[in-house]
Amino acid sequence: MKKLIFALFLVPFFGLSQSVKGNFSPAEDFSYAFLYQATPEGANYVNRGKLDSIGNFEIPLDSTVSPGIYKIVYAIPPEENNFDFIYDGKETVAFNFSYDKGVEFTESEENKLWNSYLKSMAMVNQTISNYFSKDNTDTEGFNSIFKVAKDTQLAYEESANGKLVAAFITANRPYIPSKYEDISTYSKNLKHHFLNQIDFSNYLLQSSTFLVDRVTGYVFDMVEKPNNDVYKEHIDDVATAISNDDLMIKTSLFEILWQRFVTLENNDVANYITDTYLLDLANRAENKVLAETITSYKNTALGAKAPNFEIASTQNTTSLHDLEGSEYYLLIFWSSGCGHCLSELPKVKQLVGDKNNIKVVAFGLEEDATKWSEEIKNYPNFTHTIGLGKWENPIVKTYGIAATPMYFLLSSSKIIMAKPYAYEDLEVLLKDL
Repeated sequence: MKKLIFALFLVPFFGLSQSVKGNFSPAEDFSYAFLYQATPEGANYVNRGKLDSIGNFEIPLDSTVSPGIYKIVYAIPPEENNFDFIYDGKETVAFNFSYDKGVEFTESEENKLWNSYLKSMAMVNQTISNYFSKDNTDTEGFNSIFKVAKDTQLAYEESANGKLVAAFITANRPYIPSKYEDISTYSKNLKHHFLNQIDFSNYLLQSSTFLVDRVTGYVFDMVEKPNNDVYKEHIDDVATAISNDDLMIKTSLFEILWQRFVTLENNDVANYITDTYLLDLANRAENKVLAETITSYKNTALGAKAPNFEIASTQNTTSLHDLEGSEYYLLIFWSSGCGHCLSELPKVKQLVGDKNNIKVVAFGLEEDATKWSEEIKNYPNFTHTIGLGKWENPIVKTYGIAATPMYFLLSSSKIIMAKPYAYEDLEVLLKDL
């Protein structure tokens, strides 16, 4: 079930207090309900409620709980097991929840109205889809269907007047053609309209999942079979739709898009986002961590040339790019104080022992050279270099090293071919080389 967000608010109302309460089913699958207040920056813990034997809980809300978007977390991992809701500061919020049916609100006009709206619009959209799937050219039927869509939207906007949910219903306003359109024209106009109704500066929308759902839906779902060029066009459209004045939310949304393409191992589009938008946004937002993360990813993406560094432990100082004579280079970042490294390096030595086409370059991240100098004597066939300062060494940030050992397989021209996560992955990778 798609998770959608609602705002939870609390102010005293004629001396009565509100609460958030619910029932989880089956009760034995759950233990606590954790309440968080959602913000554009994240979520702040409010309180928790322990479930009784039949799955019920209740969390009282006092005057410190302000109106806004709230989140219930019911299992681990929290980012996958939660749902959002609206609290207006006046209504108790009550619901029933199960994995099969999702969340159903039993109290709170704000949330019940939003759920009712989503169900109604889903029915309208299904009718539109059925109409076009039959290659229908019936103008009267076309006009009738979109009159229902328009009337439904207007009725819900009127019902939401003065309520917090109005921001969501307005932002979700559908495209309504003024006259008959064939499927091609309608699809084009629907896409053009998709982001037009959204106020990206609205605090409630920023605190909810609505903007993330809308933007990712546009980028990934508005074309049946997108390619990288289409993805880039959609990303450009998103950039145009969000004002540069909304720096925080624009940075956040582009970071989410970047992460989606990283997860998909689509280096081309991920790096396009970095080069065209995200690095500039991160710098303007003074988000140094994000800037370093996306830069190191770009530096070490598959197909990129491995960033160069000095190799100064040999008799003649050279660099990674100047190394010659091998078909492959295995770059290992390690430390003489790392137990995993001391366990895996002997295995690597044995693994490459009979492979004359692979040269190992071992980059030691060290606080000082004492222990490292002794340890490298065990690997005379490796090319060694040291990076003093350990985690503060600039090469750590350049390569995005978060743990040791870390492996990179390079071609003869130092192009990154693979980044095996663990020794077992490295073993499989090198087996047929």
